[in-house]
Amino acid sequence: MAKDAGDSSNRRRDGRIPTQFESLYSAGRSEGTGVLVDISYSGALIEKSTLKPELGKAMRVYVFVQPVAPFELTGTVVRHTEDGFAIAYETPSEEIRRFVDDAAAIVNVRKS
Repeated sequence: MAKDAGDSSNRRRDGRIPTQFESLYSAGRSEGTGVLVDISYSGALIEKSTLKPELGKAMRVYVFVQPVAPFELTGTVVRHTEDGFAIAYETPSEEIRRFVDDAAAIVNVRKS
């Protein structure tokens, strides 16, 4: 997704892949569930969250993509939405890039 230089409201660095993956997340001793609704190389958006962690809080998000074991994302809460929150990864890695690429492939297969 290309950024429009004249649009200051577009703060995203990377294109987002729309998903619908169930997730479990934890912030310290607090845990919640939600749906990973989009993901990119730099962050992810969780909606339908049962707990809205505070901004700046470190998070672990476990994404359930059948039939494989949950994929773990680690990041910091950077934004709240009406129904959830967004995280930015602490250290984007090659493993995260592969997961995002795999999510894009799954989404494309489901559209076909």
